Amino acid sequence: MKSQVLFPFLVFLFCGAISQQLHYVIPEELAKGSRVGNLAKDLGLSVQELPARKLRVSAEGYFNVSAESGDLIVSSRIDREKICGRKPECVLDFEMVAENPMNVFHVTVAIQDINDNAPGFATKGIDLEICESALPGVKFPLDSAQDADVESNSVKTYTINSNQYFSLSTKASPDGIKYPELLLENPLDREYQSYHLLILTATDGGAPPLSGTTQIRIYVTDANDNAPLFSQDVYRVSLQENVPWGTFVLRVMATDKDEGINAEITYAFLKSPTSTSLVFNLDSNTGDITTNGTLDFEETSQYVLGVEAKDGGVHTAHCNVQIEIVDENDNAPEVIFMSLSNQIPEDSDLGTVIALIKVRDQDSGHNGLVTCYIQEEVPFKLESTSKNYYKLVIDKALNREQTQHYNVTIVATDQGKPSLSSRTGVTLCISDVNDNAPVFHQSSYLVHVAENNPPGASIAQVSASDPDLGPNGSVSYSIVASDLEPRDLLSYVSVSAQSGVVFAQRAFDHEQLRAFELTLQASDQGSPALSANVSLRVLVDDRNDNAPRVLYPALEPDGSALFDMVSKLPYV
Repeated sequence: MKSQVLFPFLVFLFCGAISQQLHYVIPEELAKGSRVGNLAKDLGLSVQELPARKLRVSAEGYFNVSAESGDLIVSSRIDREKICGRKPECVLDFEMVAENPMNVFHVTVAIQDINDNAPGFATKGIDLEICESALPGVKFPLDSAQDADVESNSVKTYTINSNQYFSLSTKASPDGIKYPELLLENPLDREYQSYHLLILTATDGGAPPLSGTTQIRIYVTDANDNAPLFSQDVYRVSLQENVPWGTFVLRVMATDKDEGINAEITYAFLKSPTSTSLVFNLDSNTGDITTNGTLDFEETSQYVLGVEAKDGGVHTAHCNVQIEIVDENDNAPEVIFMSLSNQIPEDSDLGTVIALIKVRDQDSGHNGLVTCYIQEEVPFKLESTSKNYYKLVIDKALNREQTQHYNVTIVATDQGKPSLSSRTGVTLCISDVNDNAPVFHQSSYLVHVAENNPPGASIAQVSASDPDLGPNGSVSYSIVASDLEPRDLLSYVSVSAQSGVVFAQRAFDHEQLRAFELTLQASDQGSPALSANVSLRVLVDDRNDNAPRVLYPALEPDGSALFDMVSKLPYV
């Protein structure tokens, strides 16, 4: 099992929804389940906090986080060569999101190369034809070996077996790739020895080093005493990405002082670790290089092509063509919601974070600089944090009874010329809180009830409304006060809690009860409940339900007659 060397670093801390950045360094090919570091400890979180914080990572399947310990764990094979190719630095960037409160943490894991790939040659053998007239000191660049590892673990040296005719040196191309160069030390004699076989060994710089071999097969030919010569050792050119297929790049040119067939030059690409023939085409007769595919700066920003010129005999010359790809603004920005709360209580405080938004643009330079804004007039605003992150926060007070939801469009625009932009929409729903008390439809109520009414009859109805939703807007009615004696109240009237209908519990008698007043209350079902009161005055109207009475006179002591007055109540 490979030894594990882990180096956690806490890089910086700042306030807000995005609060920390963590940096770890691990070697590639760690076993699944290996511990990278303790996220909880590095963030200052206790084990007791972990269930509530609900830590999660977005790491493209390479890592996960232990809900019990807060450890960052390797979840799948990490092959540095597959992830980053030959880039000198290999970093996995991802975010860890924690809830309650909501935070996002930037995590970077640098992947260190291990020497797990041996150098290898593209072919089993290298064939060379060398004229017997070649003078000592002539050099023959050979195909480089390929090693998927980088830096110290990549190819460092080339050697050949000891012989009296040739020596070998290790050279570096402009892009840093090591290649072998064969040097003729002593004159060749085809009549004496027409064939030489050498073993070429490529060794990397790992500890321990790894190596690979191939054969160099040298055929000695008759004299063609002038080799081609390129006008430049290195050709340099810049080319815009996305140019059409067949676009002319440049022309390489070599000359040969020989005549006839020995001066007829043909051009070809040297074999290299990447297949350049899929992207560029070289005319073997003219030396013209044209595009043979689509160039994408975001995929490859530079090409180094090896070109060989060969005369009609056996002589060759070599040059390098460096092609710099210039970025165009061909990628629109992207808006990514890292976290979103789309149910927002209407009593939320100003500044409450609704969403965390990440913007990214695959272009570089100004073409990749992105700004964001909200298209509509809404009670929300965007606040920039860092590294292309924004917070969507509440900017004005919310009122569900006025607006129940908002359609918010986030516009991301880069600084290219012309600029590109993208729009991402989201619907934010405002949830209800019990912030409205019931309101009676009248400020007070007055009803007339004829006496001798039947018990149980409806004598009035009060009505109130509440604009809140659900229980917060569900109204019930009750009697909370009266000028009747408390013990008599229930025997006189009642109110339906659901409808607000007031019922007479008994027949009223105008001669005993002419008017009374009730205080009714409408209450919602919120927590806490809100209520309102209203006055209901009941007037009992007289009916002609008493016949007249005649009273006979009685004598007073003085002998006068006293008559009892006949009284009757008016009928209403």
